[in-house]
Amino acid sequence: MKRREMLKMVGAAPAAVVLTLTADETTLAADAVARGREQAAQAGQAYKLRFFTPREYAAVTALADMIIPKDAKSVSASEAGAPEFIDYIVAEQPDRQVPMRGGLAWLDAECLKRFDKAFLDTTDAQRRQVLDDIAYPARTRPELRHGARFFSSLRDLVAAGFWSSKVGVEDLGYLGNRPSLWDGPPPAVLKKLGLE
Repeated sequence: MKRREMLKMVGAAPAAVVLTLTADETTLAADAVARGREQAAQAGQAYKLRFFTPREYAAVTALADMIIPKDAKSVSASEAGAPEFIDYIVAEQPDRQVPMRGGLAWLDAECLKRFDKAFLDTTDAQRRQVLDDIAYPARTRPELRHGARFFSSLRDLVAAGFWSSKVGVEDLGYLGNRPSLWDGPPPAVLKKLGLE
């Protein structure tokens, strides 16, 4: 199974349950992000942050692209607007703000402890080393559980942001509710059942 397929199964389905995001909240956030991206592009401006500092947002973007990188089939999480989605959700849901900001601070502190550099200043290999230690909560050492909770929450938000975007919906292959014609069961089936 390919990584993107595994992420869809593991990340997308539980996202609505684990995140306690309703379908309406997800749709509202996805629509707001799409409108905001379009308006910013038309004005020739960058996305205007609602919650994160620029450095925090850069870390969220880097993490999102590690969770859902660009591949031959689709764009990365950041290209789909997942970081903007996360910024929107966290700004709208105050209960997420301290855990999210605290998780990013924990990540910087852990990288400083291990590599004498903040997360954004580490190499890709160093980042992956830390994330490998917190990506699987059941295997996470007790002293890293705070990081694992943060990363699980962030991963769920990235998945929700990616798969609620236009690009993510296309990646899933969802065609929406479309009328179709059904000519009934194939003649071979009818014959086998004696219903010709």
